[in-house]
Amino acid sequence: MDISQILGWTATVLFSVMLIPQMMKTIRMKDTTGVSLSLFINYLMANIIEFLYAFLIEKDPLLIKYFIATVTAVIYICIYVNFRKKKGEK
Repeated sequence: MDISQILGWTATVLFSVMLIPQMMKTIRMKDTTGVSLSLFINYLMANIIEFLYAFLIEKDPLLIKYFIATVTAVIYICIYVNFRKKKGEK
């Protein structure tokens, strides 16, 4: 494996797990105060577009990265909406 592949896969892993600390904090604190929903919506849209691009150019590391990033963005948006809804019910 050459340096470009090592860098590509390293970036793939880091970008793929990027949202997990925020997800864990939100779940633990049960609070979305200070979190921008528009940031996560933009992040989701960008990842969907990039996934399509990676599919067209047939780059496996990018396909994996953008698929995982899309899934984590959807999960976080669901967590965000769930906690906002619960906060509104109180």
